[in-house]
Amino acid sequence: MSSRGLRSRQSSGVSRIRDDQITDLVSKLQLLIPQIRRGRSHKVSASKVLQETCNYIRSLHREVEDLSHRLSELLASTDIDNDQAAIIRSLLM
Repeated sequence: MSSRGLRSRQSSGVSRIRDDQITDLVSKLQLLIPQIRRGRSHKVSASKVLQETCNYIRSLHREVEDLSHRLSELLASTDIDNDQAAIIRSLLM
């Protein structure tokens, strides 16, 4: 990148994340992903960490949808007059 382009970015107020900040964030993210955390004996690339993070978020999203569906079915099968079911329904709406 030319020095002129760099100066214009700096003067426009755009903040840049430094390489060491990215490395630190990827390392922290790596600790949160079970598939990567299990195999910590070897170095994992940042792209692999991001790919596994996306996969993990997708799996969590599917799990939430499944649990929500199961809860809806369970609540639908309970007695309408049940006070506990009414409280749960009100919390979900």
